[in-house]
Amino acid sequence: MNETGKRIGWATSQGLVGYDDAVAAMEARAAAIAAGEADELVWLLEHPPLYTAGVSAKPDDLLDPDRFPVFKSGRGGQFTYHGPGQRVAYVMLDLRTRGRDVTRFVADLERWIIGALDAFNVQGEVRAGRVGVWVERKGPGLKREDKIAAIGVRLRKWISFHGIALNVEPNLEHFAGITPCGISASEFGVTSLVDLGLPVTIHDADAALRASFERVFGQTEHTSPPI
Repeated sequence: MNETGKRIGWATSQGLVGYDDAVAAMEARAAAIAAGEADELVWLLEHPPLYTAGVSAKPDDLLDPDRFPVFKSGRGGQFTYHGPGQRVAYVMLDLRTRGRDVTRFVADLERWIIGALDAFNVQGEVRAGRVGVWVERKGPGLKREDKIAAIGVRLRKWISFHGIALNVEPNLEHFAGITPCGISASEFGVTSLVDLGLPVTIHDADAALRASFERVFGQTEHTSPPI
């Protein structure tokens, strides 16, 4: 629940949702929350394969511009990939009732993801200067850090939108068309729960995400997706 005592809506779309349609629905919902006409909402979905460019995206980081559709995004961050097998969670929360603290909000998003990963015995970590949640990969001849979840949010009138993207079982080769989040060093890469050897489904991830979200942000209740 938020400070008004209301539960946060929790909606899941079936199938793939187009990016432009999702952004339009998010912005409409955020405006309605700001006006006091709608409740807070977390919206879970999958997109068809596409790249998005955040407000800090550098043109040179789009390595294969003809591979998938590219969308300019108002969220923070640089280039990222969305596609089937990746759970996107768009988070429309009212920070006017949550302290108006952007740093704390982003830290809470990180805690949310890390808590969900804990359900699968995956140790997610954050790194200064590298937004998102990372896992260490160790083994014979292997020592690297791979990103398993991205974070990119925007606030308007203290209402958040956009959100997080957790790699459950996407085609990781699709990330090769961009420099993900502008990080190109060879010791950093991208991974997923399945890539880590875990037989995790989207539905498994959803359950873990919801349980962790409620520990961090408050109780939720099932509701219909905005579109």
